[in-house]
Amino acid sequence: MPTSRFEVRIASSALHLYTRLQMFGHQRPDVITERVPGPASERWTESLARTECPSLTMRRARREERAGAPNDPIVWAEALGANVRDADGNVFVDLIGAFSVCAVGHSHPKVVEAVQRQAARLPHALGDVHPSVAKLELLEALASWVPFESRIILGLNGADAVAAALKTAALATGRSGVLAFEGGYHGLMYGALSVCGSHPAFRAPFQRQLNPDVRFAPYGQAELLDGVFDETIGAVIVEPALGRGGLVFPPDDFLVAVAARARAAGALVIVDEIFTGFGRTGKRFAYEGLIEPDVLCVGKALGGGLPISACIGTAEVMRAWGNPDREAIHTATFAGSPISCAAASASLGVIEEEGLVERSRVVGERWVGRLREVLGDSVVEVRGRGLMVAVELDDGPRCGRVMHALLQRGWLVLGAGPGGRTLQLTPPLMIDEGLLDMFARVLLDVLAGTA
Repeated sequence: MPTSRFEVRIASSALHLYTRLQMFGHQRPDVITERVPGPASERWTESLARTECPSLTMRRARREERAGAPNDPIVWAEALGANVRDADGNVFVDLIGAFSVCAVGHSHPKVVEAVQRQAARLPHALGDVHPSVAKLELLEALASWVPFESRIILGLNGADAVAAALKTAALATGRSGVLAFEGGYHGLMYGALSVCGSHPAFRAPFQRQLNPDVRFAPYGQAELLDGVFDETIGAVIVEPALGRGGLVFPPDDFLVAVAARARAAGALVIVDEIFTGFGRTGKRFAYEGLIEPDVLCVGKALGGGLPISACIGTAEVMRAWGNPDREAIHTATFAGSPISCAAASASLGVIEEEGLVERSRVVGERWVGRLREVLGDSVVEVRGRGLMVAVELDDGPRCGRVMHALLQRGWLVLGAGPGGRTLQLTPPLMIDEGLLDMFARVLLDVLAGTA
């Protein structure tokens, strides 16, 4: 037993440290440096300026200039659950779920165990020539998540899934045209870039190398779909809710009208659920109960933190790939990586075992209500489905200042949508509700200081 005041103080400090370590994953923010980013992150940021693509460094500079607030990054060192610890030892609450990837939380023990076990047994196989058991197990698991007989193409990221979907449509219909939507984000690789409508500047430098038969329509307005389909359109690609485009939730009749007009024109319906899938909106997939996709694109949350995606098509549509005289015209060395497949199977298992889809719905409804109650008319709008929540502010520069102020207090958020004026809130689906309630009060205080 400690006897002196000094020993009591040491014991108390040790207990505090032990408690902090035990709570990591569900911990409140704990910023220990005088400012954020701290000195270790600043040193790494200097390295970034010397080594990374200059477009990324310049993007941060533009954001800083527009917002009138610093935009230097923190450098992540470790993460668990809903917490991130940076290179300086500061603890943050991740309210963006690492771009909505970590639905099951960072470093979920079952995902980590699956990765470690697979890495020790078989880190790489021979792709689509001699596949791994891990790949086959994942294909079976994914097939059980959709209500139709499916055939699946695996990829490494969301853009891979979109590219596979666009190729599927070209093979199945013989048409090169695609209808996409303004505000839609489908990735920036060439196939996906051609249908990316969230920012024209993404496409402009590469326009001559992109599919010229893509047309864009306004998102969310069923009455503006008349006349947009013709005999050249082989597919429509649509997000059931815009992610990077501003967390926009269209009226149900919009998706219904999109699918009906596509089918009437003989075009395939490609639903991009890379952002919204696997419980993010409080449903397994956001399209459920509204439309039936011909092709479904998933990614992000699928891998539990590892890179993997899937293009899931109906068996009928995917028969277009089955010409026995054709070479293997779509393949990749690391598609179906055994380690990523093992992580994905574990992630899907956790989502089901822990009831994270239903938890997203229930907790999200309460959080949106709480944010509306606390923030009142200090914001333009609070909207959300499940744990895909948006807080829209009056302008982008202010949103940038709010993001910086929240970072100083240990909260990670992102801007999204037109002008970057919307706070994107997509935390891990397992996050403690106490942290969400705390954030509502912190955000109100920050808003008052950045008016």
